[in-house]
Amino acid sequence: MIRRLHFSPKLYLGESMDTVKLDKLKKRLSKKPLLVNAYVITIASNPENQLEIYDAKQLAQSYYLKYPPHIVGLASDYREALEVLERIVQECLKERGDCRLKEFLLC
Repeated sequence: MIRRLHFSPKLYLGESMDTVKLDKLKKRLSKKPLLVNAYVITIASNPENQLEIYDAKQLAQSYYLKYPPHIVGLASDYREALEVLERIVQECLKERGDCRLKEFLLC
């Protein structure tokens, strides 16, 4: 079953992510997320948090068919996902002067 995933136009990638195979990775996330060894960084669905990091395999849950996440970053492991998140925060601070990550990423 194909999931309707929303990818940010400015997708943040970890250092080990292959940009050449990015389209293939997006298709695999949409069709068979259980076969993808990656972590996704998404806009948080609840108002109390800003971003969420989780294993891409969680996209196989039926919840994400009804509520597709807005993916802003991809990484090969959790440590790399934290580095990507740090880069997002640094860019937000530099550009906006605050840490309103949802507003920064959705603009």
